[in-house]
Amino acid sequence: MNKKISKLAVLAVSSALVLGACGNNEPADTGQAASPAGNGTVQETPAAKTKISWMNILHSTTPPTDTVLNKIEEITNTELDFTWVPDASKEERINTALASDSLADIVTLTLLENSSVRNALKAGVFWDVGPYLDEFPNLAAISQDMRTSASIEGKLYGIPMVKDLARNGVILRKDWLDKLGMAVPKTTDELMQVAKAFTEQDPDGNGSKDTTGFIDRSDLVFGAFKTLGSYFGTPSGWHVDDSGTVTPEFESEGYVKAMDYMKELYKGGYINQDFAVTAKTDQQQGFAQGKAGIYVGALFDSKNLLNMAKGIQDNMDLVMVNDITSTGNEADRAIWSSSNGVGGLMSFPKSEVKDEAELKQLLQFVNDIMSEEVFALMTYGIEGVHYTVDADKAVTIINTELWQQEVQPFASARPKEPGYVIHDADPLRTEAARLILDNEKHAVLNPMYSLESPTFSAEGSELQKIITDATYKYILEKIDLAAFKQEVEKWRKSGGNDIISEYEAAYKAVNG
Repeated sequence: MNKKISKLAVLAVSSALVLGACGNNEPADTGQAASPAGNGTVQETPAAKTKISWMNILHSTTPPTDTVLNKIEEITNTELDFTWVPDASKEERINTALASDSLADIVTLTLLENSSVRNALKAGVFWDVGPYLDEFPNLAAISQDMRTSASIEGKLYGIPMVKDLARNGVILRKDWLDKLGMAVPKTTDELMQVAKAFTEQDPDGNGSKDTTGFIDRSDLVFGAFKTLGSYFGTPSGWHVDDSGTVTPEFESEGYVKAMDYMKELYKGGYINQDFAVTAKTDQQQGFAQGKAGIYVGALFDSKNLLNMAKGIQDNMDLVMVNDITSTGNEADRAIWSSSNGVGGLMSFPKSEVKDEAELKQLLQFVNDIMSEEVFALMTYGIEGVHYTVDADKAVTIINTELWQQEVQPFASARPKEPGYVIHDADPLRTEAARLILDNEKHAVLNPMYSLESPTFSAEGSELQKIITDATYKYILEKIDLAAFKQEVEKWRKSGGNDIISEYEAAYKAVNG
């Protein structure tokens, strides 16, 4: 992967996480035993199944039935004992599990900042699996960038859960473009012209000036702003130069250009004027109702938007764009990555996994469930029961209710999501997946993603409010650039300088 990044720091695990449960791992019996076959021959006794306990997060209302589980066990020659932790209670469970030392053979660690977990990782509670990955073909395929991004102080305390590296882009009303005789935009200037036309030229043909170009929400990260910032060269969170000097993204030229772009949209009326206080659900409903024609966010949102428009905007036709630049040069393509593609870790506590032999059995299991066959089971279910598939490996779910009961809960257990041949048959979802995979070549990683700054951990969220408020005020023309820079200086004096110093020290510690 060719990642754009000023200088890649050794990054640690997604500062967050979950765990719990108890388990017992028994090595498989791989020996042979003689038994009478009635004809004087010797038969081989099948290898004993490996018993594995696994605590995983439950994002659905109920755990899955055993239908798919039985198939996974059959393929991997295991007996799996899942402990499912509801997503809403995972933070509480992590502290309890660590305090009581009640851990499973495999512990899924995901997305929630938690100092107890981070301290446990640093303290060596879990096995360092880095030296073993290359012994297993599917684990060996995990990129070095991904391993680095999931490491703490140079050690990898679990198998990185591989997610989409960069999933954002622009979704437009293709039917509106066609009606106005406009091409799909490839630059930010062209996108601005589309936004203006969608606002002023009655793209829905109802004779009223009741549409805008963009529809956005009160989110400077997952809304339009950060993606637009990528197009102007804004770093992803932080920038590190060749000397190891760290600067925040909001001190970059690209950040200011993105603010200026949003300010122009706001001033011209080419974006919903209440975007700074609009919720995501209202944004999506507004798009589905035909109030606007440009949505910036996750590319896979396209299908959801189209579904929401049924019965309201039945003529809606969407196009997704992932190659917009501010310069028109392909070489300048860039898109931010929220978590450097790390969805968490599958970790192995030393209290449960007693020796290297047991660890390798578990690594073999994870290697096996990264196969196309098990991915298909965890994603779509059983062919003929939950889905049909055509010659191009395009899947159509045939029983949605059954799929939700028996398959959907396994989604959070998949060690890897992108890059498989089998795929959803829906054209929009297929195209979204293709564009998201294409984004990987242009992804901008966050060099401070998992390096540690005590001040950032303790005060980062409060300090960020200074910048968020100043950014909105600048876009809404309530302050000028000089006043914005004064707020940046306030951020520095209130603790930002300490964060920068701590990150620089952490970066130096892992880069020499």
